Amino acid sequence: MNSSFESLYSACSMQSESTPLLQNGQLSRSQLGSSGPGALQPLSPRQKVQRSQPVRIMAVRRLQEEEQQFRTSSLPAIPNPFPELCSPASSPVLAPGSLPQSQPASKHDVKVFSEDGTSKVVEILADMTARDLCQLLVYKSHCVDDNSWTLVEHHPHLGLERCLEDHELIVQVESTMGSESKFLFRKNYAKYEFFKNPMNFFPEQMVAWCQQTNGSIPQSQLLQEPRHLQLLADLEDSNIFSLIAGKKLYSAPAEYGFCIKPNRVRNETKELRLLCAEDEQSRTCWMTAFRLLKYGMLLYQNYRIPQQRKAMLPHFSTPVRSVSENSLVAMDFSGQIGRVIENPAEAQSAALEEGHAWRKRSTRMNILGSQSPLHPSTLSTVIHRTQHWFHGRISREESHRIIKQQGLVDGLFLLRDSQSNPKAFVLTLCHHQKIKHFQILPCEDDGQIFFSLDDGNTKFSDLIQLVEFYQLNKGVLPCKLKHHCIRVAL
Repeated sequence: MNSSFESLYSACSMQSESTPLLQNGQLSRSQLGSSGPGALQPLSPRQKVQRSQPVRIMAVRRLQEEEQQFRTSSLPAIPNPFPELCSPASSPVLAPGSLPQSQPASKHDVKVFSEDGTSKVVEILADMTARDLCQLLVYKSHCVDDNSWTLVEHHPHLGLERCLEDHELIVQVESTMGSESKFLFRKNYAKYEFFKNPMNFFPEQMVAWCQQTNGSIPQSQLLQEPRHLQLLADLEDSNIFSLIAGKKLYSAPAEYGFCIKPNRVRNETKELRLLCAEDEQSRTCWMTAFRLLKYGMLLYQNYRIPQQRKAMLPHFSTPVRSVSENSLVAMDFSGQIGRVIENPAEAQSAALEEGHAWRKRSTRMNILGSQSPLHPSTLSTVIHRTQHWFHGRISREESHRIIKQQGLVDGLFLLRDSQSNPKAFVLTLCHHQKIKHFQILPCEDDGQIFFSLDDGNTKFSDLIQLVEFYQLNKGVLPCKLKHHCIRVAL
């Protein structure tokens, strides 16, 4: 970042205070106590009740009131882990009586858009979270639920957008949006990537200079407790957004801008706090720090919920593509009677052999017609257009935008038509938050067309085979293909 922004960062870090966080939320037996207003007392020998005598029974409502009073009085006050964020009028202690009471949830209609402009109106309850709505849209759109789908709050008139946290209430967020704002349904593989690879988001060279300026704050504490960011804005009623076209709309010095937007602001720009970083990695670092400051442990709980569900349901640990596909078994029909192939190695060998035989047969068939009378199109040259990772004739800039939107994580990729060579294709791949391009060229061998991205050393009969190979082998690429960019029509 620029020098003025670095000095602000240093000044904020020196004024920060260290406030201990709650280590766990469990209450010990000594804190709860052994008795209370609702505790049962043993009967004395003189109070022994005869079987023929009636027993006075307290009303059910009174019992419930005493039980509620006992629970409320027994709970200790929970210290606020961020007391410096409270206003002077508010108390730094969360009292048990201030907990919100449950209300019957009403129904609302929410309109959600996909990347291709299609939309769907969904009826939701008032207490539905962003994670709940994403899972509902995944089910209705027949997508693979891999916990990377997210809901995006998009403000085209302000040039701002952000991914909602999984625990946020949809109705509450919608009440802060203007008439031109909308929700987008999108992939975001980088949503919790900072828990998996923290040094990619908080690299040493970006925080080491703060440690040198103020040696009293260790680097580990800087990463875990970014409280110095509170001096930039009060995030209790604000959110952090990415700037879209910041140079054009706000004359930003670079396209790596971000914004702190109060929830009450809908169309005005005068109350927006605009900041700009030098590169994409710096912007990601700052925005991640703001998220940690605002939500803290909630983010880690959101990240752990899908992990815990997988542990409870081990047979659903991998994404389910379809029910019918998972019910298939490998069969051998080479003999007079078909048999089930139980050996996994034999089943894999049979699948590979069948796949090669299918591709050889497909090269002799002109199933999909022809693009022109002089250049007949075979199945191997067009079958990739049915895949989600192929995005057709998009520009280099558009491929960058899609990769950034769906998360700068290692192995995120897409394939597209080459703009410089009409017969070639381009693999766009993200590695170490950098976007790289690899040209895939056709080559002919024995009258058959193959595809290669390493000058013919490794050849593939179609692009599907090429993608499957590099999902398992790094080859000449900096990393394996792991996540593919996808656009789903609602």
